Amino acid sequence: MNNSEQTKPIQWGIMGLGHIATKFANDLLYVNDTELCAVASRTQSKADEFAETYKAKKAYDSYEALVKDPDVDAVYIATPHALHQENTLLCLNHGKAVLCEKPFAMNAEEVETMITTAQNKNVLLMEALWTYFLPHYQFALKEIQNPRYGKLLKLEANFGFFRAFDDASRLFRKNLGGGSLLDIGIYPIFAALSTLGKPNHIDAQATFFDNGADSSCKMIFKYASGAEAFLESSLIEDLPTEATFTFENGLLKINRQFHTPSSVSITYNRKTETKTFEEDTFGYFHEINHFNALLRKGKTESDLMTFEFSRNLISLLDQVRNLIQLEY
Repeated sequence: MNNSEQTKPIQWGIMGLGHIATKFANDLLYVNDTELCAVASRTQSKADEFAETYKAKKAYDSYEALVKDPDVDAVYIATPHALHQENTLLCLNHGKAVLCEKPFAMNAEEVETMITTAQNKNVLLMEALWTYFLPHYQFALKEIQNPRYGKLLKLEANFGFFRAFDDASRLFRKNLGGGSLLDIGIYPIFAALSTLGKPNHIDAQATFFDNGADSSCKMIFKYASGAEAFLESSLIEDLPTEATFTFENGLLKINRQFHTPSSVSITYNRKTETKTFEEDTFGYFHEINHFNALLRKGKTESDLMTFEFSRNLISLLDQVRNLIQLEY
């Protein structure tokens, strides 16, 4: 952005108007110097209703119309996983900065195409994994580095809930990337990658619905340091949805739900203290602020959610998919 553009509110567009988009749009209302310029859905009526609820200036019944709008600076992509690459490339090729919901795409090849296009077009692109930007998670990341706890020995992270199978729902539709791994298993894997890095070895096993989408997945990541990460996702069972880090001299637990604004409990010297992080919004506020700052500074890549991190994350998802023989 040039100097005159820096003083103007950033104009956002939203592509795909499902459940996550409603939370994002709600939090956008709390971000300074930011406006919801346009929203797009496959039907005009849904776009109109969403625009009225969240004070968007324009509503479109096609994604092409949104990216051709000269007033839109950045687009949040909240469409099904299988459409992320196509929608991202559409935006990038029209010069729109892109914040694309996780998982970035269906596989590493698609992610690489998106990153290469963004670099060639010199346009900002970032994977929207909001947990990374939440204050409680940033606090946990810093505390994990505290030498007083000694060596990190084990991570246990899970995310699971029971949902009655519905073949019409995006959550269960394999052709859209539905199933437990890409939708929610990404969070335990993210917890491992952001704290322990890339593992030396992975074990994984899964169960499946009749339509071929994975209903649950259990993973073990093993590291050169000797540490292990026990990870799990499930659409057929309620799980604690916590992340527990066991050290030589202590324990740190990100309480339920660890991927959302939550509390962090630390046990050290036989005492447990809990730090609570209150939020006035759903929590997408922090991710949006980070992206806006990058856009105003003319950056084309996040210094936190880097391309390398997104590459590593999708690579781990691909490796697990191969182990459980899940093909889309």
